Amino acid sequence: MSDALNPRAIAWAATMHGHAGEGVVRAHADSAASLEPGRPLGRLAREERERLLLRPEAAFSHEAGNRAVPEEPDIERTCFERDRDRIVHSTAFRRLAGKTQVVVHPSDHERTRLTHALEVAQVATSIARGIGVNVTLADAIALGHDCGHGPGGHASEDAFDAFLPEGYDHGPWGADVVLTGLNLCSETLDGIRNHSWSRPAPITVEGEVVSWADRIAYCAHDLEDAVAAGIVTLADVPAEIVEVAGRTRREQLATFIRAVIGTVARTGVVGMDADAAAALAALRAFNYERIYTRPESLAQSNAVIAVLHALVEFYCEQPGAMPADFQPGGDDPVRFAVTYGAGMTDRYAFDQAVALLGWDPDRLPQGIGRVG
Repeated sequence: MSDALNPRAIAWAATMHGHAGEGVVRAHADSAASLEPGRPLGRLAREERERLLLRPEAAFSHEAGNRAVPEEPDIERTCFERDRDRIVHSTAFRRLAGKTQVVVHPSDHERTRLTHALEVAQVATSIARGIGVNVTLADAIALGHDCGHGPGGHASEDAFDAFLPEGYDHGPWGADVVLTGLNLCSETLDGIRNHSWSRPAPITVEGEVVSWADRIAYCAHDLEDAVAAGIVTLADVPAEIVEVAGRTRREQLATFIRAVIGTVARTGVVGMDADAAAALAALRAFNYERIYTRPESLAQSNAVIAVLHALVEFYCEQPGAMPADFQPGGDDPVRFAVTYGAGMTDRYAFDQAVALLGWDPDRLPQGIGRVG
């Protein structure tokens, strides 16, 4: 069999057992990585570091760990480190790779909900480090903040609103439905539940940081995607934005991140100075007018709503069409159907519409072609 393998495959297979020497197996034959022997930096040591390094107003993991189902503390990880790990390994987080950020059926170049979550985490952790609060909690909230989104972006909220008395809001849905099985800490769930500016303020400084990070990230990267797709050009960006924050994502992120850190340093308040906040608001307004509510985007949203409406109605009438192992809890068939539909990726939802409903593929939401 080895004769059929190429040299690269043979070399890779040869690393199966690592490289042994002096009672220790190393990854590389020439590895010299080593430290002075000492006790592992487990949970207690990490909690002590937090007490020494973080601002008094930060969320401290030794004071947290409040879960719906009590658990024994982990030996190695703080409670917020466990939350972050659970989110990253969850099905809901993986499915964000197949869910719309702005463009349905994103190409290799456009953001998905997953890459958006990663960029929000980058902004949030940068701010959290800069102001001296809990980076791990901010990271966990940021990574999980959009796990409640359905297929097709914000249009899914409009679609599912019709079926739920309380309406469908991706923040509370993510915290209270999608991620409940992870048994996350109350501080993490609160930040996810309340990251949108239309919601009540989060209970932690870290949750407030993620609220800013989300808006900073999507305003900057949605513009970059729109420029790459030929929807707008950098020359279209209004002067009131350019003069304060620049034209590019890199310039804008740097401006807005430093604005939050600088404002906290000057005032203690998690916010922005008036000039930076006005530039961010102008950027968001520009995106709304030129990207989110342009005729093609509205048509895309209407197509998403039509598909998801039809799918939920179908599953309400034929619950047996849902997988036998799908157990969302409760006994409300409408909520069952919404929960199942909301968990779908874009492609799976649209494929189901064709397969189960006989939906004309020409009526499905369409992506956009990349220009250039």
